[in-house]
This record gives sequence, structure tokens and C-alpha cells, in this order.
Amino acid sequence: MTRRLPCPPAPGPLEAYAARFDDLFSTLAQRRGFREYLTGLLLPRNRNKTLTCLAGTEPVVGAQHPSVQRLQFFLSESTWDHERVNARRVELLLADPATAPSHGTWAYGKDAYTPVDAAHALTWTDPEHPGDWTAVGRTFP
Repeated sequence: MTRRLPCPPAPGPLEAYAARFDDLFSTLAQRRGFREYLTGLLLPRNRNKTLTCLAGTEPVVGAQHPSVQRLQFFLSESTWDHERVNARRVELLLADPATAPSHGTWAYGKDAYTPVDAAHALTWTDPEHPGDWTAVGRTFP
């Protein structure tokens, strides 16, 4: 088996994230395209995220630029599996405590509930017998 060619790194901490997807891409061009795509999505731009914007070229006149053509091929013609990439993205989000869903935040510690769990925990029979619910009255001038 031949050794994989190294990919030019994405800027800053984005490389560590992009590298976690490398095994999902079979070619150097795909790994490079993925890094260029992520970089284009995350960089602040003054216009919508079109292909020319993602590649950092001017609209219309930059459409034939090699970086735009490479990105176009990566997104529309390349053979990578978008479902596997998305599954990995979700897996990474769920594994990171900063982005993983929590049980809820309306109460502290072990008493925290999701909004749905909190609604189920409060007693409610009907409007005449609201239980733990508090009626809110509105007045309009």
C-alpha cells in the first residue's frame, strides 16, 4: 500500500478538526477540498457564501479561477460520501461537552429539566384546575 501524501494544513485550529475527517476521503484532492470548503465557510466575508466567495475570489470574474473550479469539483463531482461526513460531524458534536446536548438549563444541577420534561413534571388538569401552573393575565390599553 502506498503512503498517503500529506495535505496542506487548514489555518489555525481548523486543521485539528479537519484532520478528524481524513479517513473519510480517499484522495489528497478530496482532503484539500474539504479543508478549503471549511475555511471558506468559517472566514468572515462581506457577501453570501457562493463558490467564488468560499474560494476567496471576485464574483463572476473569479468563477474560472482554479480554486473555484477545484471547490466546484469537490462539492459536485467528487466521490466522497456526504452522509458519512455528516455522521462524523454529528458524532464529534455529541462527544464534545461544549456542544453536546444537556439535560436542561432552567434549574441548577440535578434538578435541571428540558422544557418538555419540566412541563410534564408540573401538574395540570385543565384551566379550572391548573395545579402548579400560574395564570398570566394581560391587559391592553
